[in-house]
Amino acid sequence: MVKRCAWALASQQYIDYHDQEWGMPVHDDRKLFEMMILEGVQAGLSWSLILKKRAGYLRAFDGFDAHKIAGYDAICRWTTSSECLANLAGGSRKDQGIGRDEQGVEA
Repeated sequence: MVKRCAWALASQQYIDYHDQEWGMPVHDDRKLFEMMILEGVQAGLSWSLILKKRAGYLRAFDGFDAHKIAGYDAICRWTTSSECLANLAGGSRKDQGIGRDEQGVEA
């Protein structure tokens, strides 16, 4: 039987996060970068919402590849036009399931 924190019992999503990620040492740069991005966009939102939208952020941020993200320019970052979607992995932020929170994504 796994001993869990009380907050983790709120949903299966929290249970999975608690059991597989919470408090686990991370040494992978991409995974650390992912968590930094998710923490940044989480400001003012619930962590459960961020976990629900995690797959969308993964797609929108090119698999949390810091080198690709560093190449985004200001025009491409916020467009949904077809000529400038490299940073959105082929769709708009709305299509990726992360909404249009420019301030949160910019953080």
